[in-house]
Amino acid sequence: MSFKKFIEPLKLNLKSKGIESPLELQNLILSKIKGGISMFCIAPKGSGKTTSIILSVIQKLNGEALGDAPRALIFVKDKEAALHLEEEFKTYLKGTDLRIYSVYDEYNMELQREDLFLGTDIVITTPKRLNRIFYLNGINLNELQMFIVEDAEFLFRNSLFAEVARTPESIERCQYLVFTTKFDQRFERWQDTFMFNAQVIKV
Repeated sequence: MSFKKFIEPLKLNLKSKGIESPLELQNLILSKIKGGISMFCIAPKGSGKTTSIILSVIQKLNGEALGDAPRALIFVKDKEAALHLEEEFKTYLKGTDLRIYSVYDEYNMELQREDLFLGTDIVITTPKRLNRIFYLNGINLNELQMFIVEDAEFLFRNSLFAEVARTPESIERCQYLVFTTKFDQRFERWQDTFMFNAQVIKV
Protein backbone atom coordinates (compact mmCIF):
# COMPACT_ATOMS: atom_id res chain seq x y z
CA MET A 1 0.00 0.00 0.00
CA SER A 2 1.38 3.37 -1.01
CA PHE A 3 1.51 6.16 1.54
CA LYS A 4 -0.23 8.27 -1.12
CA LYS A 5 -3.47 6.50 -0.21
CA PHE A 6 -3.31 7.60 3.43
CA ILE A 7 -5.40 10.39 4.90
CA GLU A 8 -3.74 13.79 4.59
CA PRO A 9 -2.60 14.18 8.23
CA LEU A 10 -0.77 10.86 8.07
CA LYS A 11 0.96 11.80 4.84
CA LEU A 12 2.09 15.10 6.35
CA ASN A 13 3.36 13.41 9.53
CA LEU A 14 5.28 10.81 7.54
CA LYS A 15 6.80 13.56 5.40
CA SER A 16 7.86 15.52 8.49
CA LYS A 17 9.69 12.40 9.69
CA GLY A 18 11.42 11.96 6.37
CA ILE A 19 9.62 8.67 5.68
CA GLU A 20 8.93 8.47 1.96
CA SER A 21 8.11 4.83 1.21
CA PRO A 22 6.85 1.73 3.03
CA LEU A 23 9.19 -0.92 4.39
CA GLU A 24 9.00 -4.47 3.06
CA LEU A 25 6.66 -5.53 5.86
CA GLN A 26 4.40 -2.53 5.34
CA ASN A 27 4.14 -3.25 1.62
CA LEU A 28 2.87 -6.70 2.49
CA ILE A 29 0.36 -5.88 5.20
CA LEU A 30 -0.97 -2.31 5.11
CA SER A 31 -3.43 -2.84 2.28
CA LYS A 32 -4.60 -6.12 3.83
CA ILE A 33 -5.22 -4.42 7.15
CA LYS A 34 -7.11 -1.63 5.40
CA GLY A 35 -9.23 -4.32 3.77
CA GLY A 36 -10.23 -5.73 7.15
CA ILE A 37 -8.24 -8.97 7.02
CA SER A 38 -7.24 -10.55 10.33
CA MET A 39 -3.65 -11.77 10.44
CA PHE A 40 -0.64 -13.00 12.30
CA CYS A 41 2.25 -10.76 11.28
CA ILE A 42 5.60 -12.44 11.87
CA ALA A 43 8.69 -10.31 11.44
CA PRO A 44 11.98 -9.60 13.23
CA LYS A 45 12.62 -6.60 15.46
CA GLY A 46 13.29 -3.44 13.49
CA SER A 47 11.08 -4.43 10.57
CA GLY A 48 8.42 -1.81 11.23
CA LYS A 49 5.76 -3.72 13.17
CA THR A 50 5.01 -0.94 15.64
CA THR A 51 4.85 1.74 12.96
CA SER A 52 2.55 -0.53 10.96
CA ILE A 53 0.19 -0.71 13.93
CA ILE A 54 0.16 3.06 14.35
CA LEU A 55 -0.39 3.84 10.66
CA SER A 56 -3.09 1.19 10.30
CA VAL A 57 -5.09 2.32 13.32
CA ILE A 58 -5.03 6.01 12.41
CA GLN A 59 -5.95 5.24 8.80
CA LYS A 60 -8.71 2.80 9.78
CA LEU A 61 -10.26 5.31 12.17
CA ASN A 62 -9.91 8.01 9.51
CA GLY A 63 -8.13 10.30 11.95
CA GLU A 64 -11.47 11.28 13.51
CA ALA A 65 -12.81 11.01 17.05
CA LEU A 66 -16.20 9.31 17.21
CA GLY A 67 -18.49 8.57 20.15
CA ASP A 68 -17.28 7.49 23.57
CA ALA A 69 -16.37 3.81 23.16
CA PRO A 70 -12.92 2.74 21.89
CA ARG A 71 -12.65 1.46 18.34
CA ALA A 72 -9.08 0.13 18.60
CA LEU A 73 -7.69 -1.96 21.46
CA ILE A 74 -3.97 -2.73 21.64
CA PHE A 75 -2.50 -5.20 24.14
CA VAL A 76 1.06 -4.68 25.36
CA LYS A 77 3.16 -6.42 27.99
CA ASP A 78 3.50 -3.76 30.69
CA LYS A 79 3.26 -0.11 31.73
CA GLU A 80 6.54 0.81 30.05
CA ALA A 81 5.43 -0.67 26.73
CA ALA A 82 2.04 1.07 26.98
CA LEU A 83 3.50 4.50 27.61
CA HIS A 84 6.15 4.04 24.92
CA LEU A 85 3.55 3.07 22.33
CA GLU A 86 1.32 5.96 23.36
CA GLU A 87 4.17 8.41 22.82
CA GLU A 88 4.92 6.87 19.43
CA PHE A 89 1.27 7.25 18.46
CA LYS A 90 1.22 10.90 19.47
CA THR A 91 3.98 11.72 17.00
CA TYR A 92 1.63 10.60 14.19
CA LEU A 93 -1.61 12.11 15.54
CA LYS A 94 -0.91 15.73 14.60
CA GLY A 95 -3.72 16.99 12.42
CA THR A 96 -6.21 14.43 13.73
CA ASP A 97 -8.53 14.60 16.73
CA LEU A 98 -8.19 10.95 17.73
CA ARG A 99 -8.11 10.33 21.48
CA ILE A 100 -5.69 7.79 22.95
CA TYR A 101 -5.48 6.41 26.48
CA SER A 102 -3.22 3.89 28.21
CA VAL A 103 -4.50 1.45 30.84
CA TYR A 104 -1.98 -0.42 32.97
CA ASP A 105 -1.67 -2.07 36.36
CA GLU A 106 0.47 0.50 38.18
CA TYR A 107 -2.25 3.14 38.36
CA ASN A 108 -5.50 3.79 40.24
CA MET A 109 -8.16 1.70 38.55
CA GLU A 110 -11.05 3.96 39.54
CA LEU A 111 -9.34 6.92 37.93
CA GLN A 112 -8.78 4.85 34.78
CA ARG A 113 -12.47 3.93 34.67
CA GLU A 114 -13.41 7.59 35.01
CA ASP A 115 -11.03 8.61 32.23
CA LEU A 116 -12.37 5.90 29.92
CA PHE A 117 -15.93 7.04 30.63
CA LEU A 118 -15.07 10.45 29.20
CA GLY A 119 -14.44 8.82 25.82
CA THR A 120 -11.49 7.56 23.79
CA ASP A 121 -10.85 6.10 20.35
CA ILE A 122 -7.70 4.06 20.97
CA VAL A 123 -6.93 2.12 24.15
CA ILE A 124 -3.49 0.67 24.85
CA THR A 125 -3.68 -1.81 27.69
CA THR A 126 -2.10 -4.59 29.69
CA PRO A 127 -4.20 -7.79 29.70
CA LYS A 128 -4.98 -8.16 33.40
CA ARG A 129 -5.95 -4.54 33.92
CA LEU A 130 -8.21 -4.56 30.86
CA ASN A 131 -10.07 -7.62 32.13
CA ARG A 132 -10.51 -6.17 35.60
CA ILE A 133 -11.93 -2.94 34.21
CA PHE A 134 -14.16 -4.78 31.73
CA TYR A 135 -15.71 -7.04 34.35
CA LEU A 136 -16.45 -3.97 36.45
CA ASN A 137 -18.30 -2.50 33.45
CA GLY A 138 -15.63 0.15 33.12
CA ILE A 139 -15.12 -0.11 29.35
CA ASN A 140 -17.51 -0.56 26.43
CA LEU A 141 -16.19 -2.85 23.68
CA ASN A 142 -19.35 -2.80 21.55
CA GLU A 143 -17.84 -0.41 18.99
CA LEU A 144 -14.47 -2.14 18.72
CA GLN A 145 -13.12 -2.48 15.17
CA MET A 146 -9.50 -3.49 15.77
CA PHE A 147 -8.07 -5.93 18.34
CA ILE A 148 -4.27 -5.85 18.24
CA VAL A 149 -1.45 -7.52 20.16
CA GLU A 150 1.97 -5.90 19.94
CA ASP A 151 5.10 -8.05 20.43
CA ALA A 152 2.94 -11.04 21.32
CA GLU A 153 5.77 -13.13 22.77
CA PHE A 154 4.89 -11.75 26.21
CA LEU A 155 1.58 -13.62 26.18
CA PHE A 156 3.20 -16.90 27.11
CA ARG A 157 4.32 -15.68 30.51
CA ASN A 158 2.18 -15.38 33.65
CA SER A 159 -0.98 -16.83 32.04
CA LEU A 160 -1.43 -13.73 29.89
CA PHE A 161 -2.40 -15.81 26.84
CA ALA A 162 -5.59 -16.84 28.62
CA GLU A 163 -6.22 -13.28 29.82
CA VAL A 164 -6.17 -11.91 26.27
CA ALA A 165 -8.19 -14.82 24.88
CA ARG A 166 -11.10 -13.92 27.18
CA THR A 167 -11.71 -10.54 25.57
CA PRO A 168 -13.04 -11.75 22.17
CA GLU A 169 -15.82 -13.58 24.00
CA SER A 170 -17.41 -10.16 24.48
CA ILE A 171 -16.85 -8.86 20.94
CA GLU A 172 -19.30 -9.55 18.14
CA ARG A 173 -17.27 -8.61 15.09
CA CYS A 174 -13.72 -7.32 14.90
CA GLN A 175 -10.45 -7.37 12.99
CA TYR A 176 -7.70 -9.25 14.84
CA LEU A 177 -4.01 -8.46 14.34
CA VAL A 178 -1.19 -10.24 16.16
CA PHE A 179 2.38 -8.97 15.73
CA THR A 180 5.20 -11.27 16.81
CA THR A 181 8.71 -12.41 15.91
CA LYS A 182 7.64 -16.05 15.66
CA PHE A 183 4.45 -18.09 15.33
CA ASP A 184 3.82 -20.13 18.45
CA GLN A 185 1.71 -23.28 18.05
CA ARG A 186 -0.53 -22.06 20.84
CA PHE A 187 -1.85 -19.41 18.45
CA GLU A 188 -3.62 -22.26 16.65
CA ARG A 189 -6.21 -22.14 19.46
CA TRP A 190 -7.09 -18.62 18.37
CA GLN A 191 -7.36 -19.75 14.76
CA ASP A 192 -9.90 -22.33 15.93
CA THR A 193 -11.94 -19.89 18.01
CA PHE A 194 -12.02 -16.20 17.00
CA MET A 195 -9.31 -15.74 14.33
CA PHE A 196 -10.98 -17.83 11.65
CA ASN A 197 -9.36 -17.53 8.22
CA ALA A 198 -6.63 -15.28 9.60
CA GLN A 199 -3.69 -14.96 7.24
CA VAL A 200 -0.14 -15.65 8.38
CA ILE A 201 2.25 -13.09 6.91
CA LYS A 202 5.96 -13.66 7.44
CA VAL A 203 8.99 -11.54 6.58
